[in-house]
Amino acid sequence: MCDKPDLSEGEKFDKKKLKKTNTEEKNTLPSKETIEQEKECVKSS
Repeated sequence: MCDKPDLSEGEKFDKKKLKKTNTEEKNTLPSKETIEQEKECVKSS
């Protein structure tokens, strides 16, 4: 085993073969208003 990585695979890599994909936001953070409402609900329970 050799400690140096094999760079031959990286040299053969072609970016043009990659497909373009659209990213979507899946887990958005709640707004401050939503957090405050949830805190109030927990306090009143």
